[in-house]
Amino acid sequence: VNVGCVPKKVMWNTAVHAEFIHDHADYGFETAGVKFNWRTIKEKRDAYVRRLNDIYENNVKKAHIDIIRGYGKFTADPEPTIEVNGKKYTAPHILIATGGRPAVPSDSQIPGASLGMTSDGFFDLEELPRRSVVVGAGYIAVEMVGILSTLGSKASLLIRHDKV
Repeated sequence: VNVGCVPKKVMWNTAVHAEFIHDHADYGFETAGVKFNWRTIKEKRDAYVRRLNDIYENNVKKAHIDIIRGYGKFTADPEPTIEVNGKKYTAPHILIATGGRPAVPSDSQIPGASLGMTSDGFFDLEELPRRSVVVGAGYIAVEMVGILSTLGSKASLLIRHDKV
């Protein structure tokens, strides 16, 4: 939610506005001189996500829920116990929010892989790339290439086609 869904929705809405502006002339509106500033939307999007994160964390604290950050593992103790950073925690119910990280191939596995980025890197971009290539056919890839293209990047989508 914090590093994908919400920031992607902000960017999707940004692209929707670009499409509306593109179509304004068909409805009698004059929109000459309209410019898009990537840095402005990045700063506003990142501030919005930080504000949401603060709200989520405050709500968790108000509910008297402890957040323990770190790498955890279940122990062999008789009661449900998890060890995080050398400290053990026991509770009737333990939730491990694992999150996820993409597997990034090395250049020896795929020549030029280091020139790419994951979808997380999209949100770190300081400016709109003039040209972009998105690899994949999942909904995130399709959304990302649509956003990039609509906002002005010459964008291409690469889809593996190894089956007839």
